[in-house]
Amino acid sequence: MKDKIKQEFTFIDLFAGIGGFRIALEKYGGKCLSSSDWDKHAQLTYEKNFGEAPAGDITKIDANEIPKHDVLCAGFPCQAFSISGKQKGFEDTRGTLFFDIARIVKFRKPKIVFLENVKNFERHDGGRTLKVIVKTLKGLGYDVYHKVLNASDYGVPQSRERIFIIGFKKTLKVKAFKFPEPTYKPVKLSDYLEPNSKAKNQEIKRGDIKLFDGKKKMLVDVYGHSHLAPIRIGTINGGGQGERIYSVDGHAITLSAYGGGIASKTGAYLVDGKVRKLTPSECARIMGFPKNFKIPVSDNQAYKQFGNSVAIPLVKKIFEEILKQSKFYEK
Repeated sequence: MKDKIKQEFTFIDLFAGIGGFRIALEKYGGKCLSSSDWDKHAQLTYEKNFGEAPAGDITKIDANEIPKHDVLCAGFPCQAFSISGKQKGFEDTRGTLFFDIARIVKFRKPKIVFLENVKNFERHDGGRTLKVIVKTLKGLGYDVYHKVLNASDYGVPQSRERIFIIGFKKTLKVKAFKFPEPTYKPVKLSDYLEPNSKAKNQEIKRGDIKLFDGKKKMLVDVYGHSHLAPIRIGTINGGGQGERIYSVDGHAITLSAYGGGIASKTGAYLVDGKVRKLTPSECARIMGFPKNFKIPVSDNQAYKQFGNSVAIPLVKKIFEEILKQSKFYEK
């Protein structure tokens, strides 16, 4: 299914960040009816790009204030549930931000629930957190599927593993949803970089930089497909988190909203003889944001925003499968 094929449907954008979900779904004819995010800096970036500011704290928004919609999108925070063997599904989510998703789902009954979280969410609290969420959505009338996918396998030059949770309203009768097959598109980080003249603030000048011969790192899946991964070629200081240098002939490491170290949040790369971090614009590119995406905030805020966002090309791939396998827009 190509981008030019569009369907008419509506969606809401919860925990919207800077609108990664919105960009992906609008490509397929979706109309955003409501958005929410409490972070004032994310609100600013969102408004600059979409012409409207997200509503604030979702916990203070009544479900009847949310318009009826076809798809609910949310990249929600990871939180443990404080329950003691009750296993009541919806009731067990109280006190967490997922509860606010659940109460909107319960009230509005969208056809699709499309959620994203960090990879470790799958094992969070010994798998109990995911279990409660799946149980909750099933109890609200949804068939639920989840899988950890790496954006690196779908034409994104960044190793970024995330769990996606999809709920289909039972009336859609989606009983065997299949997540998209990897494309293994051969892209390199170097294809997405700006010249060093635009990255002077990102250059790392230190006496403890050590480079070594990094070999081209390829990953091979069970079917024999090979694809690039981050290629480590050096260290800064002791080589801890945020102190590793990578080749631009491979993929970037995961952009992080809160990572520390000398090359915090983006990692360090050897670019035309200089060791540097990525620029905010480069971060936007490797997350799949369009070239005209506006970044009206400081570099630190921008790094946080892209580190918290979704990899748009992967979200689009998943949504293509949602469209094809559910045909929810026809029902």
